[in-house]
Amino acid sequence: MLGLKFETETSWAEIAKSDLQQILTDHAFAEQKAASNAVSIIINYPEETEMVKVMSDIAIEEMEHFRMVHNLMIARGMTLGREQSNDYALHLREFFNKGGNRTEQLVHRLLFAALIEARSCERFKVFSENLKDEELSNFYKDLMISEANHYTTFINFARQYMDRKIVDKKWNDLLAYEAEFMRNRGTKAKVHG
Repeated sequence: MLGLKFETETSWAEIAKSDLQQILTDHAFAEQKAASNAVSIIINYPEETEMVKVMSDIAIEEMEHFRMVHNLMIARGMTLGREQSNDYALHLREFFNKGGNRTEQLVHRLLFAALIEARSCERFKVFSENLKDEELSNFYKDLMISEANHYTTFINFARQYMDRKIVDKKWNDLLAYEAEFMRNRGTKAKVHG
């Protein structure tokens, strides 16, 4: 369903489990960044009424996820660590050339967001399936479903704003680019690390 061209190995889940403070902090900030991205799309494309309505729902949901992760950390005696740079997102943004018209820029943003949500979904699945901690496993299973819904929302909007064949070509090229990058990942307790 997700179409990812590289699958996360279970060794990443072992690394993430060994540093729950780090993975939860990284995850909390990933949710905050996802909310910020939805708000940014609203700010930059206010005339797109249908998309603005959906992005406002996503922004609220992502902030709720941030709060859920933070509350989970508090319940486990952890505090939110400091935000760290997200080289994954920075790397993805290098894929498409800068410039182009507003519609093309929007499609690229939507594709980036779709891929980040797809990879998060896949990572949450791997993590949840490799946890003995039932509470945490169920928590990540539930979030996995939400990430999958966000992925389909972003990709479907991209296909509304540009010819589907063009969007699907861009998407497949982006997937291949991301897969190459991910081959050298999986060594850090980070959602996309």
